[in-house]
Amino acid sequence: MGEQRQRYNEEFKKQTVRFIQEQTKTVADIAEELSIPKGTLHQWLAQYREFESEPVASVEKVRQLETQLKEKERELKEKDRRIADVEEELAIVKKAVHIFSKPRN
Repeated sequence: MGEQRQRYNEEFKKQTVRFIQEQTKTVADIAEELSIPKGTLHQWLAQYREFESEPVASVEKVRQLETQLKEKERELKEKDRRIADVEEELAIVKKAVHIFSKPRN
């Protein structure tokens, strides 16, 4: 016969997620300590995670912030490139207006 599945209440799950967020250990290490499957902890994290309660130094939080930073840098470079293109187009239009606004003799 199979083993009886362990059931955990909502409060225990939330406290466990808070505990994971406060630790610098990996989820696998914490899963081993608590004798809870790693996949179960990942499910709980997905469901109960509160980013405000995570320390900035958490490895996962740092990775997430680095990813956001890279994306914002990419967007900024793209905008700078578009601005340069528009400024070049504007300079051409100004020259054209200047040329065509001269009276013809």
